[in-house]
This record gives sequence, C-alpha cells and structure tokens, in this order.
Amino acid sequence: MRTTQASVRVLVVDDHPVVRQGVAMLLRSDPQISLIGEAASARDAIDTTRRLRPDVILLDLRLPDMLACEAIPQLRGANPTSKIVIFTAYAGHRALSAAIEAGADCCLRKDAADVDLAVTIKRVARGERFVDPRLRHDSAPGRIPRSAAGPSLTQREYEVLRRVAMGETNPEIAEALGLSRNTVKTYLQTALQKLGVRNRVEAIAKANEVGLL
Repeated sequence: MRTTQASVRVLVVDDHPVVRQGVAMLLRSDPQISLIGEAASARDAIDTTRRLRPDVILLDLRLPDMLACEAIPQLRGANPTSKIVIFTAYAGHRALSAAIEAGADCCLRKDAADVDLAVTIKRVARGERFVDPRLRHDSAPGRIPRSAAGPSLTQREYEVLRRVAMGETNPEIAEALGLSRNTVKTYLQTALQKLGVRNRVEAIAKANEVGLL
C-alpha cells in the first residue's frame, strides 16, 4: 500500500474479498490514491475508521451486520472528516435513498470503470457530493421509497423488518433500536399489513421479492 503525502487515503468496506481485491487493483495505478485498509463488516469498518482516519470510505450498501444507512452515523462518529462513497451493485435497492438521507457524500455503481472510480474518490475528497445517474433513488425524508412492486415503509418499519430477516427476536430488536417491545410489535404488524402477508416468513420472502432486503 502506498503512503505518499499527496495521496487520498481510502478505506474499502465490503464483505466480498473479490470486490476488495478488485478495487485495490483498480486504484493501484493512481499515485494520488492510497488504499490504507479494508474491512468486511460495518463494525470492523467503524473500528478501522477510528484507528486509521481515512479521507474516503468506500462503503458497500449491504453488509452482513448492518446496512449503509445504519453504519454511516457511526462512521461519522468515528471520524467526522471522512467522506463516504456508497459503492453498490443494486441500482434500485430501497436502502439507497436511506443511505443518501443518512449523509452519504456519493453513490456509485460497482461497474464503474477504473478511471471513473479514481476520479470520483478524488472529487469526493475535495468536498463534492453527487449520485451516479444510473442509480435510481427517492430521497423523500423518513421513508423507504416505493417501487412498482412493493409498498412504501417508514424508516422504522424498514429497520424492524430488516432485523427480523436477520433472525432477531422482538426483544433483541427493541434493545438494538432503543424501542419498547410493544412498539417493535406495532412496527412489525404495520409492515406485514403493507406487504400483504401474515407472518415473518412470508414477510421476508415478499420483502426479498420486491427489493426491500
């Protein structure tokens, strides 16, 4: 890894080693960019950000332990000056606008060419903010955007549903989100009604079908 003084210091966060290796290869030829670290989970990324203080964090939209919209506030807490670029293959995923609302500086498709990726990282490091025009999103605050196939959930309904999909119980979800168990139950019931399903298993299947998870 290069450590030239003029380098933009980049942390790559993705749970797929092939992606991390591919990004490293794409960026290696640019002397103005230094890949200073990698992380496979959001929690690892938060710890690494606190320790290494990268200029730019290249962050996958979906990680094993949390979505980008949940990780961004914690990454900001670990190092407020880090710029965050969402790097995703999911052009129409509903978590995209939640990540934008959470404060992502840029959103970019994973099929970006090497020059585009390097240029984007340097632009973001300079303070620019933008979204790849090929990415579809709806930035209405507090709401996960609607698609032709599915309902519009509030942010809390979405968070509860995602944690259900991760196998968490209502008490676990309540503790994680700082809510009462009854409130979690209410959010879940409302999400089930909007999805038109009867139980958790059907909810997970339907949410995957319409691009919620």
